[in-house]
Amino acid sequence: MTEQKTISDAIAGYLDTVKMARSKNTVKTYANALDFFRKVLDVRNISPDEMPIEELNEDALTWTIAALNVYAPTTERLYLAALTGFYTYLDADRLAEVNMSRVRQIIKLRARKPGQRLPQFPREEIDTILKAVDGYAHLSADDEKQRLRAMRDRAFIITLADTGLRVHEICELRRGDVDWNEGRAIIIGKGDKQAVIRFSSRSMRALKDYLSIRQALDGAQSRSLPSLPLFARHDRGAGKKIKPISTATGRNIVKDRVRQILGEDAVGRITPHSFRHYFVTTVLRATGNLKMAQKLARHSNIAVTQRYAHLSDDELDRGYYEIFDKE
Repeated sequence: MTEQKTISDAIAGYLDTVKMARSKNTVKTYANALDFFRKVLDVRNISPDEMPIEELNEDALTWTIAALNVYAPTTERLYLAALTGFYTYLDADRLAEVNMSRVRQIIKLRARKPGQRLPQFPREEIDTILKAVDGYAHLSADDEKQRLRAMRDRAFIITLADTGLRVHEICELRRGDVDWNEGRAIIIGKGDKQAVIRFSSRSMRALKDYLSIRQALDGAQSRSLPSLPLFARHDRGAGKKIKPISTATGRNIVKDRVRQILGEDAVGRITPHSFRHYFVTTVLRATGNLKMAQKLARHSNIAVTQRYAHLSDDELDRGYYEIFDKE
């Protein structure tokens, strides 16, 4: 006669299957979820070490969701993913009579809905920053490094806004990565995926202006021009050497220019990633083409791009009054 499996036996068997297919972090999270599930059963005077697994039903899932209300929504979603997997395992291995339709319905009706937050950023302030840094081309500076920093920051911020590059991607660019005739670059982006980045006329102009006044420094290096970083440090520590900027320096470029142009209150509200938001919404406003925006932003999931496809209250107001108050 086959020994009867308990709930604890089934949990152990399920976690063994998870170990074979998932990462260590996932296994740890799932183990925590099932441990929480066991505690919920204990509170209901059900002993997981004694109760046969075939007696388990979907009610236990309802109790667990109720108990998860004190946890963060993110934790709830992770734990429910683990429990859905557990019930699927029971059903697949015929360890218990599970109604998977009811399992999905319980989670759909009782679990908290994740709030969708639209990307928020002050577009008008970013326009102000772009206009201000573009004016650095006419800035007169007695100090050579000050001039280099101003032109570098101008090129850096305009390129962020017009390419959608992430901060680590732009900081890693080398001169040789850019096809100066075609106005594009091939990079290795998020997820180690190769991608084509396109540069606008104004970003190419800003880059060339910056590299033009960097020409003497670049020429004095022992390395070839293509191997030199596109954006270099211009501080006392770098001296006359061309060293790449770090992502921390990239963030500081934005922070310092935001402080200079908009004041202290705007620091932290506008970051390098704000310019990526600006890029995506600019594409959507100009074309209304969600697929194009997804491809240009290099989003693997179009749902991410869709978060940007919203109208501001001002635009909604204008649209409403144009329709209903024509006279």
